[in-house]
Amino acid sequence: MSKKLSRHGKGDCRVGGQLGQGRTLALATFLLIISISTTAAAQDAQYGVALPFTFSGGFLDTQRAQYDDPTAPRDFGAFRLLAMPEIKLGSHWYGYGALQLRLTPYFYQDSYEEVRQVKFDTLQAFLGYSRTWNHTAVGVKVGKLSSAFGAFPLHYDDMINPLLDQPLQYNYLLLQPAQATSEPYGLTPVTLYGLPAAEIDFSRRHLDARFQLSNSSPYNPRQFFASAQHPQWTAGGGYTIVQGLRVGISAYRGPWLSGARAALIPAGLTAGDFPASAVGFDIEAAHGHWSAVGEWDRFVFEFPRVTNTAPVKMGYAEVKRIITPRWYSAVRLNDQTDGYSVSNGVASATTVYPNRQYYEVAVGFRPDRFQLLKVGYEWTHVENGEVNHDNVFGVQFVTSFNGLSKALR
Repeated sequence: MSKKLSRHGKGDCRVGGQLGQGRTLALATFLLIISISTTAAAQDAQYGVALPFTFSGGFLDTQRAQYDDPTAPRDFGAFRLLAMPEIKLGSHWYGYGALQLRLTPYFYQDSYEEVRQVKFDTLQAFLGYSRTWNHTAVGVKVGKLSSAFGAFPLHYDDMINPLLDQPLQYNYLLLQPAQATSEPYGLTPVTLYGLPAAEIDFSRRHLDARFQLSNSSPYNPRQFFASAQHPQWTAGGGYTIVQGLRVGISAYRGPWLSGARAALIPAGLTAGDFPASAVGFDIEAAHGHWSAVGEWDRFVFEFPRVTNTAPVKMGYAEVKRIITPRWYSAVRLNDQTDGYSVSNGVASATTVYPNRQYYEVAVGFRPDRFQLLKVGYEWTHVENGEVNHDNVFGVQFVTSFNGLSKALR
């Protein structure tokens, strides 16, 4: 995931809020007990349900909260519970969800605010249909889906992410808390919290492709019943050159000025006159004890009265090395480069956002295949920053549970 992890949806459960922290934690505990105590084989059944979990405890040491309050603490402990219910409805139909409950600050971006909150998010919840024949597979999904842009959106499970933070373009753009919380999820180039959408996926031999139509931009996602929704398209695809080496491309485009930002649209114009667009390239490689993934993306967010919108270019390179069957190390290098906008023929004196680089390293230890301990550190460099309190030391202990698995027929 995160900065943008201050952008959470209307389903967020805040301490003292409508759902209440106690009731939310009780529900999580109840589901966890069920998942541990009930097992049965459903994988080969035509009909069945499964409820796997990932539970993570985390610790952060950072001065990020001191941007707002110099007296704020720097040490935080938190947790995250990720439930991934599945249902199989015959040989072709299925349902899937990814439901997240967490105590903040858990993600790195949470730590810009010292407020302790219990939050609930629906990352995915959809109905799907798939068919396979003659080396060809076609699938359709409808519901709340992860964005089809880029290589990272489906890596929300802490067991999958070898590091503790998420790549720059999926977390960081606007850092000020006031900006980050002015919309349900805040603004980030590509949301990790899913979008109401429909998607079709296609694969044949070495080729794969996807097309997604959503109700809002991955840059400014809207909920199912929110106002000012605008159709968006996102597309992507890839080609596996040889086993262990795949290259991909993705893009999106559509209006993004919705919600509170719709008031910025001049009279006589519409949100469609100010689209957000992106194009990205990614590569994944694995050989022996080494694996790597890299991504480079270019974003343009059109804005009223800006005649020459400056692009934002963001990329990351991640390398993982398996040292022994139980130990691994990983590093991720992130870079953001911004241009200078032009308004009424005058170029701005500074870039739209400050250029920044994030360098993260981590070591992982697996006591067994269900548990993972990660220890990492992230260095940051922000240009023109008078003070830099962004560095983070983090620890995560992750446990996965096979959970409920029940064959119905």
